Amino acid sequence: MAETVTPTVDDTPPPASTRRERRGWYIYDWANSAFQTTVITVFLGPFLTTVAELAAGCELGADTCDGYVHPLGIRVAPGSFYPYLISLSVLLTVFVLPVIGAIADRSAHKKRLLGGAAFTGAGATIAMAFVTGDRYLLGGALFLVANISFGAAIVVYNSFLPQLGGPDERDGISSRGWALGYLGGGLLLALNLVAITLLDEGDNPQRTLDLARWSIVSAGVWWAVFTLVPLRWLRERPSVAALTGGGNVLIDGFRQLGRTMREIKAYPLTLFFLLAFLVYNDGIQTAITLASQYGTEELRLEQSTLIITILLVQFLAFGGALSMGALARRIGAWKTVLLSLVLWTGVIIAAFRLPAEAPVPFMILGAGIGLVLGGSQALSRSLFSQLIPAGKEGEYYGFYEISDKGTSWLGPLAFGLVFQLTASYRLGLVSMLIFFVVGFLLLAAVPIRRAIVAAGNTPPRVL
Repeated sequence: MAETVTPTVDDTPPPASTRRERRGWYIYDWANSAFQTTVITVFLGPFLTTVAELAAGCELGADTCDGYVHPLGIRVAPGSFYPYLISLSVLLTVFVLPVIGAIADRSAHKKRLLGGAAFTGAGATIAMAFVTGDRYLLGGALFLVANISFGAAIVVYNSFLPQLGGPDERDGISSRGWALGYLGGGLLLALNLVAITLLDEGDNPQRTLDLARWSIVSAGVWWAVFTLVPLRWLRERPSVAALTGGGNVLIDGFRQLGRTMREIKAYPLTLFFLLAFLVYNDGIQTAITLASQYGTEELRLEQSTLIITILLVQFLAFGGALSMGALARRIGAWKTVLLSLVLWTGVIIAAFRLPAEAPVPFMILGAGIGLVLGGSQALSRSLFSQLIPAGKEGEYYGFYEISDKGTSWLGPLAFGLVFQLTASYRLGLVSMLIFFVVGFLLLAAVPIRRAIVAAGNTPPRVL
């Protein structure tokens, strides 16, 4: 899968990326979005919550659960177990992802790193087949492995972006990758919806739980199979440091990370943007991750309604990502992301006011989410690529990924704490507003053109 790299260095610029290479990069978004959509967004929250309720002694299918589980001796309400688990996984990624990024920058074989992380995550997802009965701890452990591996693979994947196009091309490249990811995630979710529609037995909650588990497993299989395409079509483009470093890549990666941590103060505007992103994207990821739990537990919606809504989000997000990419070409990525945060604030307010057991308003809100979701994320990714010093793409995307796909932690922690204190999912949802408001103010304060120049890069024509 990996190409042989001859360790020689000259001043010849790397060859331009080919259409095949870019398509290979897009396909990894298609591959990993199945995990984001089927696992994190739809099935895993309700699935692990139900398994935790069984471990707490509650009856399967009961409307309420007054019991508790005790992971590591800590008393946790079953409804808070999944949000806390997300927060724990992200705390662990804080230590793992920057190291993975540093190793990627020092390695001449980034495709091997991509494949290793992707297959590890896919394997842990497939192993969810063994999470039966009340094995909530096994499910939690597998999720930690899968989600950390998911983030690690995204770090390596994102580090290819600056090598695939110039400053004026990256918004389009990133948007097309994200759009294709929504199609891939949506297609697998549609197949799962067909299976659930044909096989579900409405009066048999155990059957529903089993179908959810196998839907999760299908995402792991999808992830692994389609990862083979980018591993074949992407080209190795090692940096000078990778070709001349020698020694142990792992040790060199740790050393490089240490140097970057000492030198990062030389790029305060990049850090300022990263802070803004970590805040507002934490809100986006929390809304995505906990949407299904909010729909099932607070709004008392059927799982089929949730899946149809998420499908609507996925396919509208395909067009939304491309449309916002086109808007960014007119007004700039920075202004487009700011606009999307205003729309996200309206989404949270509307979600708080949704009536229970009313699927149509929930679906309408999902349509609105789809139109802004992909663009806000894809454009943030390409905008950040302009702020990274050359040769340190992996390291900086390691920090970036701390709050990228499915890896928010402050939001789920706030949501879980509010629920534990109030037993209200609606009040937990309100806590998300602060992330969008503060994130907007921080991003608006970033002098984006000056930040790009300070990182040693050339600004695109329109910002």
